[in-house]
Amino acid sequence: MKIRQLLADDGAVSPVIGVILMVAITVILAAVIGTFVLGLGEQTESAPQASFSFDFTDNDQTSSDSPDSLSITHDAGTAISSERLTFAVSGATAVDAASSTPASIAVGGTLGDSSWDILSSGTVNAGQTVTLDGDDFMYNTDGPTDDTLADGTTDDTADTPADNEALDLSGATVRIVWTSESGENSATIQTWTGPEA
Repeated sequence: MKIRQLLADDGAVSPVIGVILMVAITVILAAVIGTFVLGLGEQTESAPQASFSFDFTDNDQTSSDSPDSLSITHDAGTAISSERLTFAVSGATAVDAASSTPASIAVGGTLGDSSWDILSSGTVNAGQTVTLDGDDFMYNTDGPTDDTLADGTTDDTADTPADNEALDLSGATVRIVWTSESGENSATIQTWTGPEA
């Protein structure tokens, strides 16, 4: 065999290079697709790890001067911005001697507002406590909110507590909800259930 002929013979080189290139392209494509499928290509904010404890005070509900209260303490875990935390409450009622009426969360006196930030702004650190009580709820005592009166004006006192009503949280469920800064993600961090819920 002549050396010149051996060096000039490259018939088997093309298929080998072709296979190597195909394998390399397949590996690169698999890595890129796998990254996005597994969510590694997109950074999402995850819920903080925190532990809260609840201290329920069950009052006698004989007057609005003795509503139930629920103290919530951040026991341990990640410090959380108070702007990211809200309360979700269901089953709270206003009770008088004759009946009970649904109560709606109204932190700071604003119906529907459930922000931790109103009770305590800044960063929620371990050891910090807030209390939900009768001042943080509104009660529909005489029918729908903003009743229209005969003279065309509205009665916006429908959602204020009557003198003989008190907040009853014994049948309530309270959830502490975290929402990401973008608002795209939320998670319930801790849940408390009343003794009669």
